[in-house]
Amino acid sequence: MVLYESNSYISITIKHFGIQRSATKVTFPLVWTNTCCSHPLYRETELIEQNALGVRNAAQRKLHDELGIVPEDVPVDEFIPLGRMLYKAPSDGKWGEHEVDYLLFIVRDVKVTPNPDEVANIKYVTRDDLKELLRKADAGEESLKQSPWFGLVVDNFLLNWWDHVEKGTLKEAADMKTIHKLS
Repeated sequence: MVLYESNSYISITIKHFGIQRSATKVTFPLVWTNTCCSHPLYRETELIEQNALGVRNAAQRKLHDELGIVPEDVPVDEFIPLGRMLYKAPSDGKWGEHEVDYLLFIVRDVKVTPNPDEVANIKYVTRDDLKELLRKADAGEESLKQSPWFGLVVDNFLLNWWDHVEKGTLKEAADMKTIHKLS
């Protein structure tokens, strides 16, 4: 899921909220990535398939668990399901990931209190900041690394979605029928 903040002064600047995963994470420690992953549990509220409600409920739970964002600040009905992707990524030769991810957006101003077992660092970035961070990660500069799934999201969807966020047309970008197979 991707959380965006809107700052309104003279003009509106949309900023992407990214995290650096904790050093204690089993897969992909200390990599920069999207705001949060929903990882639904086998519980009634997170198994509801209609309008991806179960995934949206899980996203709200994970934002609280990982970033201390209170559920009232991220109402389930304001998450916008935009798509799904299947990807596979090895981590350290022992662990890896192979999963279908739901891609959710929400634009909210929130108070963040990161859980240090989940998050090492946080950063709000503009589009240009994000491009520069990704360039540095690709070049191996400053020991920056990005998660493989976030790279796929950026390369295939994020900048287009960012345009839609800025125009207020994000729901038009949704494609929940397709599972995009990416690698």
